[in-house]
Amino acid sequence: MRTNELILYIQRTAFAECSYGTGMKGRGFSGGTYVEEGRILQDMTFLMENFDNDYYNSEDLRGLLSECVNQILEMAVSHGFEGNLWHDYLTCLLASHENAYSVSCEIVGEIEGSINEAALHDFGIFKELFDYDFTDMTKAFKAECLPVILDYRGMSGHGKVFNRRIRDRICELSRNLAATKDVGEFKDTLTQFYKEFGVGKLGLHKAFRVEHREDGARIVPITKIAHVHLDDLVGYETAKKKLVDNTEAFVEGRRANNCLLFGDAGTGKSSSVKAILNQYYDKGLRMIEVYKHQFQDLNDIISQIKNRNYKFIIYMDDLSFEEFEIEYKYLKAVIEGGLEKKPDNILIYATSNRRHLIRETFKDKADRDEELHTNDTVQEKLSLVARFGVTIYFGKPEKKEFQEIVRQLARRNGIGMPEEELLSEANKWELSHGGLSGRTAQQFIDYLLGVKAGV
Repeated sequence: MRTNELILYIQRTAFAECSYGTGMKGRGFSGGTYVEEGRILQDMTFLMENFDNDYYNSEDLRGLLSECVNQILEMAVSHGFEGNLWHDYLTCLLASHENAYSVSCEIVGEIEGSINEAALHDFGIFKELFDYDFTDMTKAFKAECLPVILDYRGMSGHGKVFNRRIRDRICELSRNLAATKDVGEFKDTLTQFYKEFGVGKLGLHKAFRVEHREDGARIVPITKIAHVHLDDLVGYETAKKKLVDNTEAFVEGRRANNCLLFGDAGTGKSSSVKAILNQYYDKGLRMIEVYKHQFQDLNDIISQIKNRNYKFIIYMDDLSFEEFEIEYKYLKAVIEGGLEKKPDNILIYATSNRRHLIRETFKDKADRDEELHTNDTVQEKLSLVARFGVTIYFGKPEKKEFQEIVRQLARRNGIGMPEEELLSEANKWELSHGGLSGRTAQQFIDYLLGVKAGV
């Protein structure tokens, strides 16, 4: 085995940098501790080279092996891995590592040029790691712990780092890589994965939030999101079509607009945006949720995603501003007005109960106001919403529409209550729980399901 060559490889890649707490920070692994995950690779390759070397104390080596096994088991629990955990660990590194080759392959697929030769060399090293036979090491250390990680049966469900969908993809890729016959097939298998699912946190995950840190904004994956679909939203066909048309143009590389969904509370604005993400994720759509107190980080966020082969929607839920709040000025500059052109792979979608986003008062238009140019104040407040090229209205349903929503939700959830009784109870519910809206209808159905389950 080319272990010395492998150690040099580790030293020059972000995997080694990871063991010192740098390099992959904020880019590669989607959770966990960067220090331990990088050190496992370094320590395991050291053991492969030296497990039978009399120069080192055998008990120290045995202790190092136990530490590596424990860390791999911890990773199995946090990520939800099972099967051959050594292969899963290596696969996680490959799926998470953003480098010149993997980033070039995401969405586009196999590329041409000399970079393929370098990639083939590196994949050859990983192929050897996949094929490594632990039999001699197990005998030398009498390590009963090693067979455990080579055929691990995990708990049902998924870990806290990956959801089930991502966990299954990593485990499937692990099995496929282990089954490859040579380094060429290994490279082709991984390249196809990069093309279909991308690389790193932006490739593996659908949605993200933003954390502000001393060194700038960090994009963090959201592992649990609602699996809502547009068909789940009863009615609003015109509004949904307008949203779909704009988003479809965006993911297909055609011209598209920033989008504002406004209207009454509980009418499905936020659910529609989540459904759009679920519908177009496989076409490269990603979503980053940003709150208005984070608008000062928008330029930093955009700089991190503008050169990636994904389409990003920056999502702002329940957006509105009071008179004294000036964060909207950051948003105006980012959407349109700054010197730097907004990247073509980024749109802004916002939901709001207010049509004009910024609170207006009669004194804004009164001649007796202290400001000389009162029209300027009004135009300043209207200029933000004007930067959203598409505006979609979601209004409260009429009585008959509300009842139809209740009927369909009851049918989907297997509630067999007689229709007359169902609608009568729904009418009583909406009178005391927020009025006519899709949200109220869903809450009523959830109530029935809870009562039914408790009987």
